[in-house]
Amino acid sequence: DSLLVKAGSGALAFGTPSSAGVPADLAQHTLVANYNDLPSVQAFFDQYPQQIACVMIEPLPGNMNLMMPEAGFLEGLQALCRADGALLIFDEVMSGFRVALGGAQEVTGITPDLSAFGKVIGGGMPVGAFGGPAAVMEHMAPLGPVYQAGTLSGNPIAMAAGLATLDLIAAPGFFAALSASTTRLVQGLVDAAASHGIAFSARSIGGMAGMYFMARAPRNFAEIQGQDSEAFKRFFHGMLEEGIYFPPSTVEAFFTSSALSEADIAFTLDAADRAFAASRR
Repeated sequence: DSLLVKAGSGALAFGTPSSAGVPADLAQHTLVANYNDLPSVQAFFDQYPQQIACVMIEPLPGNMNLMMPEAGFLEGLQALCRADGALLIFDEVMSGFRVALGGAQEVTGITPDLSAFGKVIGGGMPVGAFGGPAAVMEHMAPLGPVYQAGTLSGNPIAMAAGLATLDLIAAPGFFAALSASTTRLVQGLVDAAASHGIAFSARSIGGMAGMYFMARAPRNFAEIQGQDSEAFKRFFHGMLEEGIYFPPSTVEAFFTSSALSEADIAFTLDAADRAFAASRR
């Protein structure tokens, strides 16, 4: 609950609750910095030396649409954490096993102190996991004083599905093919929008993709607020009428799977061409 926070009114303000039911006393223990803005993180370390337990981040964010880390950003975070004794934690619930077999860590070359994964490791079954090196994990019970438990921990059906999924995605060429099909889809959307004079940009990595109703792909949450939300709404509903359901928000990434065929891509792009055309009327 203490992580359900949003940035306060000032650059160095304590976080404020972003959900009903979260006490302010809990939320104040979370500080919210800006993605791709290393100085905003440095400022917190300067203000609270030796008091920051960890920096938690989606290395490839999907909750403010798809963002890409700028050169040196993740490296800088790791350096700040190491210098101050804080842990660097990667939230790979979206990017894990979706952008590469080794997740965002493989793509970026940055190994965090802890990683969190979601149901992708169970082939879509209800499961979550976190882990890191022994030096960190030995603090967990029963070896250490940090308690953790879960009613679904080690569910045999989810574990069996997860092992089967890992066997499939570890096959040679799996991620190359996934990335190629996603790239074709994304580039096709860009081309279709351009043919109708619509300000639009998109990017993808592995099976993650983001589209933005603005001329240049954004680098942070503040920039993504500059999208043409009305154009997005027209496109979204136009695609829905065509039988294609994209995420219903300008700040959500979308995902592809290995089941996406060339026929699926062609069908989607034909529909997108009509949706873009209709949105101009």
